[in-house]
Amino acid sequence: MKPARLKPAPVAPRVKAAWRQALGGRSRRQGHASEWVAALWLMARGYQILGFRLRSRAGEIDILARRGRVLAVVEVKRRATIEAAGAALGPEQHRRLLAAGRAVLHGRPSLAGHELRIDMVALAPGRFPRHVLAIVSQGGDHP
Repeated sequence: MKPARLKPAPVAPRVKAAWRQALGGRSRRQGHASEWVAALWLMARGYQILGFRLRSRAGEIDILARRGRVLAVVEVKRRATIEAAGAALGPEQHRRLLAAGRAVLHGRPSLAGHELRIDMVALAPGRFPRHVLAIVSQGGDHP
C-alpha cells in the first residue's frame, strides 16, 4: 500500500489593501498625465510624436519622437525635484530603452537611417520640464 500524499493547502490570492490600490491608480494617472505634459513640451520644440507607451520584449518606451533624422526614445520621470527625476534613470533601464529603441528601428522600415538617441524629460511639481538629450547611463552604455 502506498503512503498517502499530502497536498499543500491552496493559497488564497493576496488582496491589496484599498489604500494601496488607490495609491497605484493615482500613480498611474499621474504618470500618464506626465507623459502628456512631456509630449506637449517636445512638440513645442519641434518633435513629432510617433507613439506613447510602446511595448516590446526589451521594454516599454514612454514616448517615441522624431525630429529630423533623430529618433528619440524618451523616458519621462516625475519626482519631487528635478534633480531627483534626473537621477532616476539607471544603467539597466538605459540598456532596456536602448534595446527597445533598436527593436522599433528594426521593425519599422520607414525609420531606417534615423539616428537612435535616448532622451529624458524630467518633471517636478511647480517647475518647467527639463529635456535632457542623449542620456548616458552610469554603466557606460551610449547609443
